[in-house]
Amino acid sequence: MARQLPLPLPVRAALGREDYFVSSSNSLAVALLDGWQGWPAGKLLLVGPAGSGKTHLAHVWAAESGATILPATALPGLPIPEIAAGPACIENVPRIAGNRPAEEALFHLHNLALAQGQPLLLSAETAPRRWPLSLPDLKSRMEATQTATLREPDDALLAAVLAKLLADRHCIPAPDVIPYLLRQMPRSFAMAQRVAAELDARALGRAKGITRALAREVLLSLERRG
Repeated sequence: MARQLPLPLPVRAALGREDYFVSSSNSLAVALLDGWQGWPAGKLLLVGPAGSGKTHLAHVWAAESGATILPATALPGLPIPEIAAGPACIENVPRIAGNRPAEEALFHLHNLALAQGQPLLLSAETAPRRWPLSLPDLKSRMEATQTATLREPDDALLAAVLAKLLADRHCIPAPDVIPYLLRQMPRSFAMAQRVAAELDARALGRAKGITRALAREVLLSLERRG
């Protein structure tokens, strides 16, 4: 009988409201997002480290508001007046720093959206004062935007993030794996993503799947790699 080779399944991130876990680390940011109809000047900046759930929350908000979600780098050449005619979410704003056409496009989108009373959600990993924007008027408007901050995870949130990342990869860990990881791994969203990806890769073809022993092996490997 031919041996069946394990095939990696595609990662499909669950982005519904029910898939987002709220804890003390992110509850204030979620509350600000929920109150989008009362944002000061009709805009909000969502700030958080990589993997903290900015894109997830953007999709939750878009489902509620009917917003268009776009990466900031895609703005040049797009029909800005059409985008500004409805709610919009612009992701990863600092990536356009120094890109004059993109900065000007965001500046016009910002002004048109607010003039028409349309809400604008922006996202970034850092606060606007750290963005090397070249357009002074855009920089001043970004710095004047109310900020909702997603902080590094507490125990409850990190456990939920690990469970979701593994579920997105169609992985089912043994019951003691996530409690073990919570005690042993560095506490960050970025590390949770690395751990989940490594567990998924190493579990392929292993009859026992994701065990505590495999979790220990993964953490040691990631520690050696730095």
